[in-house]
Amino acid sequence: MSDQAPAFPITEKAYAKLNISLDVTARRADGYHDMLMIMQTVSLCDELTITPESDGNVFAASGLPYVPGDKRNLAVRAALKYLELVGDEGRGMKIALRKRIPVGAGMAGGSADAAAVLRALNRAYGEPLTAEELCAAGQTVGSDVAFCLRGGTALASGRGEILTPLAALPDCRFVICKPDFSISTPELFKKLDESRTSCHPDTDGLLAALGRGDLDGICRRMYNVFEDVPDRRMRTIRAAKGALLDCGALGALMTGTGSAVFGVFRDAERAERARAELAKEYRFCCTAVAVGAQL
Repeated sequence: MSDQAPAFPITEKAYAKLNISLDVTARRADGYHDMLMIMQTVSLCDELTITPESDGNVFAASGLPYVPGDKRNLAVRAALKYLELVGDEGRGMKIALRKRIPVGAGMAGGSADAAAVLRALNRAYGEPLTAEELCAAGQTVGSDVAFCLRGGTALASGRGEILTPLAALPDCRFVICKPDFSISTPELFKKLDESRTSCHPDTDGLLAALGRGDLDGICRRMYNVFEDVPDRRMRTIRAAKGALLDCGALGALMTGTGSAVFGVFRDAERAERARAELAKEYRFCCTAVAVGAQL
């Protein structure tokens, strides 16, 4: 058991992620899929505050009816896993979530919250766990948690948990919009398995462009295999991408399994003009910048 009493309350930001590319390379015998993705942490974030509870319960509170407060919430699972690892099971806590990352958007909002809980609790307990131990704990909670823990720009493989840090993305701005629907990740994987995917991201070309700081080259090569899945909602995704490109984006892409779409802009002024234009069509629309490593 940790010999240090945790210092509460503690607050932490939970940063969203965007997929600069997403490839599914194989279906595994365990039912999961091998992935190859370039991922980027961005400044859009949830905020959480952890406070003690005397009844021994661990729960989350967001004020949103569609965000569960029990073990279905990845933040709660992360807290329970951390308490198990430091030998402090039975300690109660409330995880107050201020949600800004849209749910069902492909931006790893739940995984980001879980990662923020692990970072925050490790700090509260005096950092008894190493970064590697935190990432191992995160992998038991969700495939994207390890990336959300480390953050920055990274190549992710395996189920998404094998991470290789990359050179930082060149200075740019993102405009992110989300249509008024979410897409089920298991459903989209099933449709991908049933279809024949012939196109894949040029991951090597993307890595080379990143290495030389070539923003135009990166944007030309952004690709997400899920956009090729036969699904009527992809028409809306394509329309959102087209609107971003019409507003001057260097490139546009759906992130994860959607339904959020983002465009890359060279400067803040162009990005803000685009955000204002797309906000006429999309209820969720924001600008963001890249965020560096968290661990």
